[in-house]
Amino acid sequence: MKIELRTNERLIKESGANLQRGIETVGGRLFLTDQRLFFDTHSFNVKSGSEEIALSDISYVIPIWTKFLGVIPLFPNSLRVSTKQGKFFDFVVNGRSAWKSAIELQASIRV
Repeated sequence: MKIELRTNERLIKESGANLQRGIETVGGRLFLTDQRLFFDTHSFNVKSGSEEIALSDISYVIPIWTKFLGVIPLFPNSLRVSTKQGKFFDFVVNGRSAWKSAIELQASIRV
């Protein structure tokens, strides 16, 4: 799992993360660059593959609860990244406050 940086793209932050896809939570790695948020799954996940969100498409980032089977609240350690197109991505991360601040700073979101 890695990210291929584009010309003049700079890596800001990265860590292990999970992404909620329906009732499945898939493990992988989350990357924040100065241009995008990129998630790449571990190859052994049933729903493998990457997700990419341009920073200019992010409308807000909020802390949420991680949910078992997508319904039952378990832990307050997730972030919801919502796009201007109405899609959202729920990431389970360590240090979600630091991730939230870093994403907002790079995406120039006013809090």
